[in-house]
This record gives sequence, C-alpha cells and structure tokens, in this order.
Amino acid sequence: MVGQLTTHVLDTSQGSPAAGMVLELWAVDRQSPIKTLLKQTKTNVQGRTNVPLLDDGELEVGNYELVFFVGDYFQRTIGNLPEPVFLDQVPIQFGVSNPHSHYHVPLLVSPWSYTTYRGS
Repeated sequence: MVGQLTTHVLDTSQGSPAAGMVLELWAVDRQSPIKTLLKQTKTNVQGRTNVPLLDDGELEVGNYELVFFVGDYFQRTIGNLPEPVFLDQVPIQFGVSNPHSHYHVPLLVSPWSYTTYRGS
C-alpha cells in the first residue's frame, strides 16, 4: 500500500465546502526552527485538493504542517468581517509514523473557530 496525504475543508458557517481556499504544506524539523515548503495549492469546489498533497512514495516519516489561509477565504466569501480577522492562518502540525498509510487531515472552520481530526 502506498501512503498518501489528503485534506478536505468544510465551511461550517455557510454549510458548504470551502472552495478556493489557499493552503500550504510544510515539512517541519522538530529539532530546529527550519520548515521547508513542499506545496502550495487551493481547494476545489468540493473543498478538496485536485490531487493528494503527497502521494506515490512522497509521504515520509516525519512532522508536517498544513497552513490554511482562512482569513482570505472568509473575506472573499463572507466579507465585511472586522479587521483584523479573528482567524487568519490556521496551522495544523501533525506527525506521520507510517508512510504506507493514508493520512487525511480535514479542517472544519468558521470565521470564529476550527477543528480537525485524523480522518480516513
């Protein structure tokens, strides 16, 4: 089995997928402040990326960070939010211990709160 990393963003304030949200994937070195940008993309109309963030042997044991640009998304889709926005960038750091597994990191978000979990 080849491991992969996927995500899905749901806008809980509007009850819909968060289409067009920019996100970045970083590799994180836990022994230093060094982070390496692996990918920048945005969600499609289903709130997912068109292809897995990491696939075909790209997923390795280690620490990663997904950064979701929720402030820009909500300013574009809802507008008229107070400045500065309450949530601007939402970083989620997580570890991968088995590179042959599927790691799914969804984000449920509103302008005022968010939650995540390891999905399937």
